[in-house]
Amino acid sequence: MELIKLEDLNGLVGVSVEIAIQDAEGGDQAPSVKKTIKKVQFCPDGTHIRFYFDDFYFLAVPVSCRVSSSEGRWSAFDSKSGLTYTVKKVQVF
Repeated sequence: MELIKLEDLNGLVGVSVEIAIQDAEGGDQAPSVKKTIKKVQFCPDGTHIRFYFDDFYFLAVPVSCRVSSSEGRWSAFDSKSGLTYTVKKVQVF
């Protein structure tokens, strides 16, 4: 596992994904949602990476998270909150 790097996330821009946030016990904190990522950038203070779905709405993931990735799946674990953020590419037909 490594820390988040913005350049590693550029491949998700313009891609349809399913996003889930889970707590430490693996339970869903919120229902997973399908979105298209429009852009990825640091927040103004540099503490989070923002996954924008349009010009206003975004998901913020702490840059201190430990990251793992595989083909079509990116996951970040925040040890402070116990949350795991998962972004999976969705195949569009």
